[in-house]
Parts: sequence; C-alpha cells; structure tokens
Amino acid sequence: MKRSSNRIWWILGVVVILLFGGLFIAKSAGWIGKEKAEEATFSVVKAADIVERVSASGKVQPEVEIKISPDVSGEIIELKIHEGDSVVKGQLLLRIRPDNYESLVARAKAALNQSKASYEQTKSALGQVDAQLIRAQADYNRNKKLYADKVISDADFETVEANYKVARQNVESARANIEAARFAVESADAGLRDANETLRKTTIYAPSNGIISKLDVELGERVVGTSQMAGTEMLRIANLNNMEVRVNVNENDIVRVNVGDSVIIDVDAYSYSGRKFKGLVTSIANTANGSGSLSAAASSTDAVTEFEVKIRILPESYLDLVDRKNKRSFPFRPGMTASVEVVTDRKNGVLSVPIASVTTRSEEKETATADPQSQKPRAEARPQEVVFIHKNGVVEMRPVKTGISDFENIEILSGLKAGEEVVSGPFTLVSKTLKAGDKVMKKVEKEKK
Repeated sequence: MKRSSNRIWWILGVVVILLFGGLFIAKSAGWIGKEKAEEATFSVVKAADIVERVSASGKVQPEVEIKISPDVSGEIIELKIHEGDSVVKGQLLLRIRPDNYESLVARAKAALNQSKASYEQTKSALGQVDAQLIRAQADYNRNKKLYADKVISDADFETVEANYKVARQNVESARANIEAARFAVESADAGLRDANETLRKTTIYAPSNGIISKLDVELGERVVGTSQMAGTEMLRIANLNNMEVRVNVNENDIVRVNVGDSVIIDVDAYSYSGRKFKGLVTSIANTANGSGSLSAAASSTDAVTEFEVKIRILPESYLDLVDRKNKRSFPFRPGMTASVEVVTDRKNGVLSVPIASVTTRSEEKETATADPQSQKPRAEARPQEVVFIHKNGVVEMRPVKTGISDFENIEILSGLKAGEEVVSGPFTLVSKTLKAGDKVMKKVEKEKK
C-alpha cells in the first residue's frame, strides 16, 4: 500500500517537472508571453504618376440662354412657335392683344395735333402784339415830342408811355408762349413715340438664333409686363451647340481650380455606356453662392461655402453622337445631371505611397503662453503627417512632407526613400491605434469559397 502511494507521488513530481520545463522552453522560444502582432497590409514606396482632381456635380446648361418676358401686359392672340423649334434672329414668336395700346397711340396723335394747333395760335398772337407794339411805339414817339413842346399834359404823356410799355411786355409774353407751345409739341411728339414703342412691344421677335428650350405660355394666356413686378417669363431661346456644366465647388477646393483646367465630364444620361466627355473650365465665380447680402451671410454662417464654376463641354468629344439625319443634332439637353473631375495638377514618376498610408499624429510643442497656476510653458499639440515604416515585424513612425494626391496615391516630398515598406491598412489601425514600436504581421487574405 505504501509502495503504491510513493509511486503516485513520483508520477506527480515528474508531471510537475515536465510542466514547468515545458513552460520554460515555450517562454524561451517566444511561444507564450509574446506581444500579439497586429494584422496589416503593406505597400512599397515607389514612383507613380499622380493626377490631382477636384470632384463636383451639377447641371448641363446652354452657355447662352435668353429668357424672354414681355414689356407689356395682355392676352396672347398669336403663338407661332413650339418648344424645340429652331428660330432665327428677327423671327416672329408671338403677339399680345394690341387694342388698348392702339388706343393710346390714337390719343397721343390727337394730343400732338392739339399741341401743334396751339403752337400756330401762339405764333399768330405774336404777330398781333407785334403790330400793337409798332403802333404804340409810334404814338409814344409822337407824344414825346409834343410833351417836350408843352403841347400835351403830363397825364396824357404818362398814358401813352404806359401803353407803350404794355405793348412791349405783350410781345415778350407772346414769345414765351410760343416757346412753351413748342415744348408742348415736343412733349406730345415724345408721348406719341412712346405709345408707338409700347404698341410695337406687343409683337415679340426672336433676339437671336437658337432653339426654343422652354415654352411656358399658351395661346390665349394673359401675361404680365416687366413694368409690373418681374413680369411673366414666356420662353427661353438657347444655343444648344455650345453647352456647359455648372457645378458648385467647396471653398477648400476652389483655390486649386483655375480657368483653363481640363475636365472629365460624366453625364448621367450616358453613364450606362461608360461614356466620358472632355471639358474646359471657362469661368470661376468671385463671390460665394448665397452671399449677396449681409443678412444672408449672417444667417448662413454654418452652411457650406461653395463657388459656381462653369465648364464648357468640348464639341469634339461628342461629335459621334450628333446625327442630323435622325434629328439628333443636340446630344445634351438643359438640366441634365452631370458629375465632373477637374484636373488641377499632374506629376509623372514622383515618389508616392497609397493615400491610406499617411495619417496625422499630434506633436507637443511648448508655447509662450504660461499656465496661470503652475507658471510653466503650456504644451500645444500640433498635428503632423506621418507614415509607419515596417522593419522585421516592427513599425517605426516617421514624419513626412506630402504633395499632390489622387484617389489612390499621394506624393511624398521628403521623409521616405524608394523601396521602403509602409503600413497601408486597415484604415482604423493606421489612423488611430498604431504607434511606434508596435509589432505587425502581414494580413492573411481569406480564400473565397
């Protein structure tokens, strides 16, 4: 019994020795107690071609589109066009009922004739007062000599003298009346011209060649002239041969966009075929959208600030879509949705890494501002761009200076050499958790079943 008990103890002792020995060997070999390595993907620093782009979306619109509103109000009695029709400059588009305006012309003509008659009357009156002045002057000269010879009394001479002065004043008054009558004739003539011009505006002609891109009125509809509020927009004439895309670009990107930059345009209507069109930046707004007034700017401080950019669609990029025989002269219609990529810079063969490899880490620097309690310089955290270099399963954090970027790669101006291996993913690992000295291992891709 005692012998079997000793055997058990011997067995337990051997097991314990083997267990501790195994633990010692495993720890020495690094099988246990070793820091867990993070799974990551790696990329090699190498030369690449980088095309920097600014993306935006907007609408296709004609470069020139004329909005036509009537100058006068009334009922449309003739409508000579339909939406989509081609028109030439000077072509009759529509007529507004002219009855009231014809009456105004007749009234203005009558007023002009009346003013001319009054003018002739004042000229006749001048002839009469001129004759009276001649007679009064003769009486005055004759009586003046008699008065000098003491032939007539003072009272008689004073009467003759007064009559002479009145005759002169009548002549001056008649001349002033003639001038007033002449001005009245000119005013009546201007009124007639204005009435004729108003009557002329009841007939609407095409101001330029183009296509009726929009028609908002019907025969018999009443329209309001521009003299009353904004007026009724009746139609639009556009030149569909020259189309552009109008997009809004964020203020952070607008500083990189310049007039003349080349653009890749994707029109939604042709996305099914994968077709892309070429464009050119022709105009950049100087003022942000919606900042026309101080009140609007004050109420939209939290809104996104954007600037309108106009991009001409180059005709040579869609010539194959023009089929005049089948009446497909214009492949784009106003209002079509489009997205664009403005090529703002291009560099070939520059040192680069995947854009996901570059992240930021805070670098503490002392500032002159002191803590009021401790009187010690306060540390200020300044972000700096860094990448993580992979060497023998361990990462090293290295500051870098970057240049332009595209959707995949970013230019490295300094801090890296060609052939070095950097950690490029996962995103959360690179951007948040990874730090210098961490161990990493290549991520094993799972085979798809």
